[in-house]
Amino acid sequence: MSEAVTRPLLSKERMYQTILAPLVTEKATALSEQNQFAFRVAIDATKPEIKAAVEGLFGVKVLAVNTLVVKGKAKRFRGRPGQRSDWKKAMVKLAEGQSIDLTTGLA
Repeated sequence: MSEAVTRPLLSKERMYQTILAPLVTEKATALSEQNQFAFRVAIDATKPEIKAAVEGLFGVKVLAVNTLVVKGKAKRFRGRPGQRSDWKKAMVKLAEGQSIDLTTGLA
């Protein structure tokens, strides 16, 4: 007997807290040709939460989510050494024929 897969039920507010911003870089734009989109997400967001948030906000079917934590660089602020914050990046693969138009924004 197989266990039922539990899907996280996210409120609209939590969806907006999970997906912070789309990443619009040369590499992320090249990924969109392969039906993948990159987002900056909350550092504590899990893959199932990211999947549920993208599906809920954009109305698309997500096949896979890959995440990585981008470590903050050591920089100097006003002559003193400092550290930029770590942040999380998520690459989301969509089902065939689905797309996200990042230029229109969210309603």
